Amino acid sequence: MPNLQANTGGIISPNPFWLASAPPTNSGPQIMRAFDAGWGGAVWKTLGVPIQNVSSRFGGLNVGTKRAVGFNNIELITDRPLESNFKEIYEVKKRYPKHAVIVSLMVETEQEWKEIIKRSIDAGADGLELNFGCPHGMCERGMGSAVGQEPKVNERITSWAVHYSTVPVLVKLTPNVSDIRPHGLAAKRGGAHGVSLINTIKSIIGVDIDRFIPEPRVAGLSTNGGYCGAAVKPIALHMCASLARERDFGIPISGIGGVSNWRDAVEFILLGSSSVQVCTEVMLRGYRVVEDMIEGLTEYMTTHGFETIDQMVGKAVPQYSEWGDLDMNYETVAKIDADKCIGCHLCLVACDDGAHQCIHPGENVMKNGMAVNVPKIDESECVGCNLCQIVCPVEGCIDMVAVANGHKPATWNQHVSEGAKLRHKKGSH
Repeated sequence: MPNLQANTGGIISPNPFWLASAPPTNSGPQIMRAFDAGWGGAVWKTLGVPIQNVSSRFGGLNVGTKRAVGFNNIELITDRPLESNFKEIYEVKKRYPKHAVIVSLMVETEQEWKEIIKRSIDAGADGLELNFGCPHGMCERGMGSAVGQEPKVNERITSWAVHYSTVPVLVKLTPNVSDIRPHGLAAKRGGAHGVSLINTIKSIIGVDIDRFIPEPRVAGLSTNGGYCGAAVKPIALHMCASLARERDFGIPISGIGGVSNWRDAVEFILLGSSSVQVCTEVMLRGYRVVEDMIEGLTEYMTTHGFETIDQMVGKAVPQYSEWGDLDMNYETVAKIDADKCIGCHLCLVACDDGAHQCIHPGENVMKNGMAVNVPKIDESECVGCNLCQIVCPVEGCIDMVAVANGHKPATWNQHVSEGAKLRHKKGSH
């Protein structure tokens, strides 16, 4: 059996699955139930000066019959007394000494950071997570993403935390920036032992078109909130990978954003994360989702020959390149498996209206006494865009097959480089 133990910046957990700082980690009894279900770690709901939350707080983005593909919240940090939180942290850590308890923190002044860090560690925290990402409510008060969007402030407060802490410090980064790398590097300069990302994305989830109020509604008004859930995974993967391949970065990553199953977790790990944090899927389906995640990850590691999580971390990072390094002469065309085709013609419509008009009605094939028209592909016009494969409802019916076109690999960067050399050569004469 593979070893699922994870190590993120010195924070060790029995498996890489952590609960993210959010409503599922609001109290000790909740986290105890989560650990009983199989979670390896939990990031406590952010502690600071307790606030009063509003009602209602959540909104969901439904796509067709799929509910809450995207999720939005306007909830803030803990609204419970710090004494209650610290007491429960102590109780959780005493009962589950081998599980990782990371405490998320958000305060303002250096003295406040010093005091709350000491109290968190005294209560038994295995690590700290500095919440530099909250995009609503707290940023207007100079905290959350207001810190995360300013590298110098990020670095300064991180350095305070590292100075006062005797346990590893992670910095939770905001995605509400144009380039994540300066912010990850700022955390490193501040001495962080790792980063976690992404936090939620500033957003409006929708509008009640009868009441003329954005969602969620609070006494006839609303505000922007934090977007999360399955829909944000591509953004989170990009930002994790951007830091993982940054030559000057080199510290651990705890990946967050749209992890709904074991496959999502594997993708984050392959792109540089040594642990993954989950929130929305637990809010929608409960703590027991981790059972399938552990089983799926174990099976994946077994079939791919991985004995430890460390062997997986960053395995796909070297294959993440700039557009200019892609082979422009690599060519694929679509192939339709006539035996699997159901004749829905979704590929034909998509190609005709949204792509390159290379799919046409084909011959009728008899299947179970019915005539099914299997589309045909004009390979001379096909550019291998993948749209037909994306819209096809039958798994494995359409495949993208590489074409041996006789051209040598060539990239845009090579083209520019050769052009620059030629211009230099002409200029030298």
